[in-house]
Amino acid sequence: MSDPYDPAREGAQMAFDGRMSYSDYLNLDAILSAQHGLTGAHDEMLFIIQHQTSELWMRLALHELGAARGEIAAGRLRPAFKMLARVARIFEQLNNAWDVLRTMTPSDYTRFRDSLGQSSGFQSWQYRLIEYTVGNRNAAMLRPHAHRPDLTAALRAELARPSLYDVALAHLARCGLPVPEEVLARDVARPWTANDGVRAAWRIVYQHPEAHWELYELAEKLVDFEDYFRRWRFNHVTTVERVIGFKRGTGGTSGVQYLRRMLEVELFPELWHLRTEL
Repeated sequence: MSDPYDPAREGAQMAFDGRMSYSDYLNLDAILSAQHGLTGAHDEMLFIIQHQTSELWMRLALHELGAARGEIAAGRLRPAFKMLARVARIFEQLNNAWDVLRTMTPSDYTRFRDSLGQSSGFQSWQYRLIEYTVGNRNAAMLRPHAHRPDLTAALRAELARPSLYDVALAHLARCGLPVPEEVLARDVARPWTANDGVRAAWRIVYQHPEAHWELYELAEKLVDFEDYFRRWRFNHVTTVERVIGFKRGTGGTSGVQYLRRMLEVELFPELWHLRTEL
């Protein structure tokens, strides 16, 4: 009988006294000890980890979106394409997470739902920051974060800078496409309103992709991201309806009705509307 396999014989490091280990680098002690259920319900662990991991993926999405915006503003589209593609895959990962949460039945959830108090995913400041970063800007959504001046400051700072879509349109104009001046000079803190002139500018790109290939690819990267973002919202609606029906959300929203209203929000409306005209 041969001896058990020993990775050390091939050079694997096996002793970590005073040296950085995998757990040290990832700070796993803090991460894996951050799940503190308030009840003895079995499924509360699932609920906590689902939302904690979603917040970690959102942190990465913000990291990538911020970098992509900077690259586009500097006229470097190719690095931005990789970052935007990664954000789309992040939202694919977030979509898959709903499949795990849907294994929780209404009976499972009611065992610990009251312990949530008024807390709700509606109050996720990172989710709000993602929406603000890509262009869905609604100053009324600052209010759930008013108890945290640091979070309010971060969200207001985002409202003060051009969104991802704003910098994409500015780049479109720098490349000679007829983006209306009122769009380029608009108050970036205001919610985006679909603009016929912007749709016409993107239509030129789609009608002549060979002449505007990088802009064509930029448009498709934005659409790809919104596609996955919309799927995430849709899966959120169906998961909530499956678990709580049409009850009000713990945060006071109308629950499914509120989430369905969010399905109507378009981040880059011109890129979707022009498809009918091509």
